[in-house]
Amino acid sequence: MALNRLSRINGRQFLRRRHCYLSITVSSIFPPPTSNPSDNSLHSHPNASNFFEYSERNSNSKQQFYNSVNLIRPYGVYQTLFGNSHISTLASKENEQEPKNNGNRKIDQSWIDEYLPEKARPYARLARLDKPIGTWLLAWPCMWSITMAAVPGSLPDFKMIALFGSGALLLRGAGCTINDLLDQDIDRKVERTRSRPVASGILTPFQGLCFLAFQLSLGLGILLQLNNFSRVLGASSLLLVFSYPLMKRLTFWPQAYLGLTFNWGALLGWAAVRGSLDPAIVIPLYASGVFWTLVYDTIYAHQDKEDDVRVGVKSTALRFADSTKEWITGFGIACIGSLAFSGFNANLGWPYYAFLMAASGQLAWQILTVDLSSRADCNRKFVSNKWFGALVFTGILCGRLFP
Repeated sequence: MALNRLSRINGRQFLRRRHCYLSITVSSIFPPPTSNPSDNSLHSHPNASNFFEYSERNSNSKQQFYNSVNLIRPYGVYQTLFGNSHISTLASKENEQEPKNNGNRKIDQSWIDEYLPEKARPYARLARLDKPIGTWLLAWPCMWSITMAAVPGSLPDFKMIALFGSGALLLRGAGCTINDLLDQDIDRKVERTRSRPVASGILTPFQGLCFLAFQLSLGLGILLQLNNFSRVLGASSLLLVFSYPLMKRLTFWPQAYLGLTFNWGALLGWAAVRGSLDPAIVIPLYASGVFWTLVYDTIYAHQDKEDDVRVGVKSTALRFADSTKEWITGFGIACIGSLAFSGFNANLGWPYYAFLMAASGQLAWQILTVDLSSRADCNRKFVSNKWFGALVFTGILCGRLFP
């Protein structure tokens, strides 16, 4: 009798303790009711109300306890409540602390962390070696121009392709270094850029300047392998490179200035092959690159528009605001039209226009589907521009081989 009574008491204590865990877990999973009448939370359901009313009383029998379980079974939390009730309460506390732990933006892991020595990693990040899209966007206009300057029916000069590819990598890294040195105070206030090496203090401005001198020295070595006309033309682009970071403080059109800078290779590539410029071909080609830049960099600028307003810098994303898609549609049409005009003047064959139509579709897809309120989608559309450049390059190559 005594053992039977003791067993009954222990059973009731177990049920009460189990029910206590159950109540705590449900209250942690389902938030308290809000004043919003449209709120569809669990508390608005009559069965849930019965359950919470029941949770205020002690369980007197095993049958009552399992009846309460049947009330919450339809909400799909049966296994969570009984299998991980104590873990759920701990998880809710961790979730409450999560925003505090995410105050400092972590640096994304990349191949730099796996293959480069620790001391070299900040310099690689300063040159954006882990983000090659900038190098592609700088290199494609060079490749377009070099290929268009080739003799009809022949392949482009592979030595020039290699030199300009290396030059794009170095010049893009130098431009990023200049940008980070001049914008370090702004970068610290912008969520996406506060982890950059100079802004975060991993590298000092003096170390950044030394690295910039190293990159420009290597770039000069490449430039000296070109003809004299190309050397002068290439050196003149440094004025644009050094002044571009200041434009966001002066005008709402820094993306247009970036277009003038990033597409200088459309002029330089032709000059390196031919020793001069053919305005009827290279001017429309250069203009097409500027319009292209206005499309992709305006999309890119929408990632930082809230921070830009707070910091006080300007961009076409802020200038165009809700009319952005109309503006970049116009720029996209101007880009394709300029490419067609340049190809016509260069006597490219029909394959060029077939690939140009495919490139038009890719550009239209970007403009029509981009969600300008989503940073992730803006970045995806921006990165996809490497395929636009590749389609145009393939078209020029085929149009030159099959005139």
